[in-house]
Amino acid sequence: MEVSLSAGVFPMLLFIATFLGFINSLCSAQSTIHLGNETDRMALLAFKEKINDPNKVLSSWNNSFHFCMWSGVTCSRRHPQRVQTLHLTDQSLRGPLSPHIGNLSFLRAINLSGNNLEGSTPQEIGKLFRLRELSFINNSFVGEIPNNLTQCLQLRIIDFWGNDLVGKIPMAMGSLPKLYRLRLRGNRLSGHIPPTLGNLSSLEGLDLVDNSLDGSIPEELGQLVKLQYLAIAL
Repeated sequence: MEVSLSAGVFPMLLFIATFLGFINSLCSAQSTIHLGNETDRMALLAFKEKINDPNKVLSSWNNSFHFCMWSGVTCSRRHPQRVQTLHLTDQSLRGPLSPHIGNLSFLRAINLSGNNLEGSTPQEIGKLFRLRELSFINNSFVGEIPNNLTQCLQLRIIDFWGNDLVGKIPMAMGSLPKLYRLRLRGNRLSGHIPPTLGNLSSLEGLDLVDNSLDGSIPEELGQLVKLQYLAIAL
């Protein structure tokens, strides 16, 4: 038995197949976007969970608002469902910084200065490859500067002024090509100043005062032709 199909059937079948493929791609894309949304939301809630918030600045961090509308949170314009900055300064926040912050993969700036945050700086921050600013001025962070922070090659600002960090300044700190401000004043860092800091060709400001550093000032710092501010006390 032979079945004949009119010439118009084949374009119709092709259209249906193309349409189904489009729907499948759209669903996959929406699934990916949802995953990104959920990852960022859960990371922020993990941050909130560990924080004592006497001023209730994080009260908007609930299901009544999209997380892009939460206090201190700004989302990317290019990727409107992903967190780009976390800016919560001078809010008397107390507690450790959740390692889940490393899941905010689109984060460009973290500024938590002027709080009472404590504990060590999470190693997971080294996963934030888009990070440009890390400002923890006047908190109570302890432990050493994470070595893998140097994996964040987009970093422009590292500011740990006024914490309780110990140990040595990582030699690998000199591998951040875009870093233009490094302030480690007012900690308990020890050891020599790494000569590798002379490789920071973009560096404009370096402040290492009020630590327990020793040795001599490396000659390599003379290579920092863009340096405008230098504060060192040995």
